[in-house]
Amino acid sequence: MKHAKPYLLLMTFLFTSVWAEAQYGPQQRGDYFFGKFSYAKAIPEYESMLSGGLNAAYAHQQLAECYLLIRQYKKSIPHFKAIIEGEAVPTDYYFKYAMALYSDGQLEESEKWLKKYKKYNKNDSRVKRFLKEGNLASVVFNSRERYRLEPVAFNSVHSDFGTYLHNGRLYFASGRTDYSNKGTYGWNDEPWLDIFWVNEDQAFSEPVPLEGDVNTKYHESSLIYSTDYRKDTVIYFTRNNFFDNKAAYGAMKEINLKIYSAKKENGVWTENRSLPINSDYYSTGHPAINSDRTRLYYTSDMPGGFGGTDIYYSEIHERGGIGKPVNLGPMINTEGNEMFPFINEEGQLFFSSDGHVGFGQLDVFSTITNEEGAFVDVINLGTPINSEADDFAYYGLANGIDGYVSSNREGGQGSDDIYKFQFTPALEVEGYVTDGINLKPLDSVQITLVDQKENKIIARTFSDKKGYYKFPVNRKTVYMIEAVRRTHPHKNVFFNTSKASHMQKSIRQDIVLDPVIDLKLLAGLKKIYFDFDKSNIRPDAAVELNKVIHVMQNEYPDMVIALESHTDPVGSHGYNDNLSFRRAESTYEYLIENGISPERIVSYKGFGKRKPINHCTSKYDCSPEELELNRRTEFPILQIKKGEPLAK
Repeated sequence: MKHAKPYLLLMTFLFTSVWAEAQYGPQQRGDYFFGKFSYAKAIPEYESMLSGGLNAAYAHQQLAECYLLIRQYKKSIPHFKAIIEGEAVPTDYYFKYAMALYSDGQLEESEKWLKKYKKYNKNDSRVKRFLKEGNLASVVFNSRERYRLEPVAFNSVHSDFGTYLHNGRLYFASGRTDYSNKGTYGWNDEPWLDIFWVNEDQAFSEPVPLEGDVNTKYHESSLIYSTDYRKDTVIYFTRNNFFDNKAAYGAMKEINLKIYSAKKENGVWTENRSLPINSDYYSTGHPAINSDRTRLYYTSDMPGGFGGTDIYYSEIHERGGIGKPVNLGPMINTEGNEMFPFINEEGQLFFSSDGHVGFGQLDVFSTITNEEGAFVDVINLGTPINSEADDFAYYGLANGIDGYVSSNREGGQGSDDIYKFQFTPALEVEGYVTDGINLKPLDSVQITLVDQKENKIIARTFSDKKGYYKFPVNRKTVYMIEAVRRTHPHKNVFFNTSKASHMQKSIRQDIVLDPVIDLKLLAGLKKIYFDFDKSNIRPDAAVELNKVIHVMQNEYPDMVIALESHTDPVGSHGYNDNLSFRRAESTYEYLIENGISPERIVSYKGFGKRKPINHCTSKYDCSPEELELNRRTEFPILQIKKGEPLAK
């Protein structure tokens, strides 16, 4: 069995990995849904963490914020209460708790926590913003910048906007004139739009117009992929009806948008049909589809809406039919214009609006839904996604990190430009705490996270039974972790999140703690006492000696000790020397009889009454309890690691 030890180590590692996945799966899934704006889906994952007793403080923090964002203020308050008094809770939660109380009508209590928040954050303008705008979700979401943004290499001097990724090809609308002699249209003297594509991983390559007869003398834009009822690939796109300043096919000479579908024949796209939701009397455009192809979302100014343009959806029937338009309602649609819907992998809706409170003209918003899937609020995605200009056509990739947005903000190359964004995922530090001698995991280690710059405790938790711990952390921050356990001297570990890549979600920081050289602490011993004038092992002493045996056999199998026995001051030195020796001897014999090798106990000695631990000098100046404290056995450690005796 010479390979038994590596095999056992491998099995231990595999077991630990499976256990960690089973235990931390809810937290990982909850954080995934949280990052995808799917707060209602995140809630049961965090709830399961509480029921399993797993990282409860973190679960309470996340649940408090989830319920706050889906506007279930009463449900958020108990979770805030569970953590808000802790010294390790981020001060940002004082503000969030105050907002929850304010929204629940508890104004006096809200004011109390706002004052406490202002004490630590004197220059924060979010309170005024909340009172002015009334949108708590946006204020909470935008407490820090979450996106990075840069223009794509294939922007032209004309209009480029709207993206869709399929099989490595990034499709978009462009007014570039390299491939077209369509001229310009009178609206803004810009070239007519066609649909182009470029390989996403070759952003500097030359865009190519879509193959087939989709591109015409009219405007085409907003392409998306789907399948029909036979599972054949189809595309939907938007086309307008205006060319050369003349109405082409609209009633009342209106400029209308319509959604069309196309199918691929002989390697090129062939226009198939105009969708039944179109009309000659109003516009329908900017299609989007959910991941399971059951709903088509779009923009329309059809009669009966709430404002200029609203967002609608239609059910897609099994046989491919498109159902009647359904308005998404006043939580989404306003008296202004809502357009360019997008549905991410988790079913969350993103759209642009100039009717909701924003940073400029059109801004990009995300929706918040409750457990039933109903819209309860919208979030302005903040800067840099949004600017003082028009920001629209948000499109996120399936990884939840990357995506594209279009804007006519200053500094662009054309009238509209495409920008690639990266969402900053939550960053966390995680690791295992192990014993420096036996390399076993250490549970119940108090882990404290400290912001070095602010010299402030950020969070606190305890390692679990596998030694695992986990904290959310901020980027570009220097932290100290203090690890403390009664059996191990505390240790400080420093790390810097500045070098974490933008897409990195976790930093591994394992901690190794050396044990204290004190068997009483390592074994959790109470004092081992003897009856007056006796050397036999009492039952309560046997319980304590069994702890010593456990530590020496199971925790530190190379530990070598000595035994020292002591008496109270009653009697002569000769008498007490003999009594203490007999007590040391009986302790030695108990340990040997119960499995400890004699070589691991180098000596057993009696010191009589020569080393009292209190002021007792006779039975007349001490109580019986004080006398008993001196009747004890101690276990100095001479070696804890094989081949490395401790210095005396």
